[in-house]
Amino acid sequence: MQWYTKVIKNYVTFDGRARRMEYWMFVLINAIIATILSILEFLLGIPTVLTTLYSLFIFLPSLAVNVRRLHDTGKSGWWILISLVPVVGWIILFVFMVLDSEFGRNKWGPNPKTSF
Repeated sequence: MQWYTKVIKNYVTFDGRARRMEYWMFVLINAIIATILSILEFLLGIPTVLTTLYSLFIFLPSLAVNVRRLHDTGKSGWWILISLVPVVGWIILFVFMVLDSEFGRNKWGPNPKTSF
């Protein structure tokens, strides 16, 4: 849960780097919360108000952590726009998110693995 709150606290920090663990734990917890909200909406028979509000709340933090994760792999944050290309763009972005950190310092800062 600390990874999730760390991303929420840095919700507009687009500079720096984010480790794989930080990114993937955020994605996992985000998916769990969205699933729980969807189930609640279904059981209560209400429209998708909760998931819509949650999606709006989480938009900037998820965008920021995606950019920081790209920075960690040595890519510019503008690579996130490749996700606009149907199918292939999502696959390429997924591969970038799975890549290991660039060793040492890059132009976006020190390696977060060695900063702890």
